[in-house]
Amino acid sequence: MTAHTPPLWQPPAIVPLDPALEATLRARIDGKAKPLGSLGRIEDLAVQLGMIRHPGEPRGENAVLLVFAADHGLVEEGVSQYPSAVTVAMVMTYLAGRATANAFATANNVAVRVIDAGVAAELPVHPGLLDAKIRMGTANAAREPAMTFHEASGALAAGARIAVGEIRAGANILALGEMGIGNTASSALLVHRLAPAPLDDCIGVGAGQDDAGMAKKRAAIHKAAARSDASAPLDVLSEFGGLEIAMMAGAILGAASQRRPVIVDGFISTAAALLAIRLAPAARGYCVFAHRSAEKGHDLVLAALDAKPLLDLGLRLGEGTGALLAVPLVRAAARLLTDVADLSDVLSGNI
Repeated sequence: MTAHTPPLWQPPAIVPLDPALEATLRARIDGKAKPLGSLGRIEDLAVQLGMIRHPGEPRGENAVLLVFAADHGLVEEGVSQYPSAVTVAMVMTYLAGRATANAFATANNVAVRVIDAGVAAELPVHPGLLDAKIRMGTANAAREPAMTFHEASGALAAGARIAVGEIRAGANILALGEMGIGNTASSALLVHRLAPAPLDDCIGVGAGQDDAGMAKKRAAIHKAAARSDASAPLDVLSEFGGLEIAMMAGAILGAASQRRPVIVDGFISTAAALLAIRLAPAARGYCVFAHRSAEKGHDLVLAALDAKPLLDLGLRLGEGTGALLAVPLVRAAARLLTDVADLSDVLSGNI
């Protein structure tokens, strides 16, 4: 008999959204002081938020961006034009408040938390940095598993724990961001196996590659894919990484367990959402997809999740920048339910 290692971590209990609530919430929105359907997809978003928070009311004033950072051993194969040292440099830029994510967060009154999920360096202690490091970056997935099953489980559990902690501290909305040189390569492998989708269709330019760089990136990713035929979610994560992706997936599951919406950013964050939803399908209802990235492969993973993003701005930065731009839409949709008068009250003068 083959020995079987029991799972080290199970997703938290998640209550599926009740589809029976949709008609009630749509009728409530239809009764507001506005023409029927005049707010388009904001009405759909309001329905989703109402279902998430039922029987309570949705709130959106306290939003937090979680930026998970980690390194990838696949960088050794030349999948990025930048070295892993850039991950450290960008983490320090977030902590200094000078990254694009910080600027967008300030513009939209969103708090920023930076999490070391697996940066391949010892980072200095900083009040804005949460040390949740699982290991010093993943192993080179083209040559060996990116992480152990135990490390993958630990990263998922840490992400869930961080999300639940933020919600218990008062967050109404969580937004996801990431930083990790090489993480589009890892995401391409995850989407390839978990969507599933043809591998070449999942491989994009990432932070920017010329033709020679893309050839090297494709070769490395194909080498990794050929090394393992993993298809189960935790196996795929263990084989191909990365730690920041795992923690984002865990954060989605943690937010869903607390009945809070989580705003998913671009290609890498959506790969994390795919992982989370493959682990716990009920988490799908708690995800708000912020934008359609310009990164190749994002359309494939959005289609696999039957997701229609709110924005289409040609973004491909990551960091949670697209999620931050979607925060005002989520806040507005929540207030459609809670703040807008009913038409009957307007017509009767009872406002």
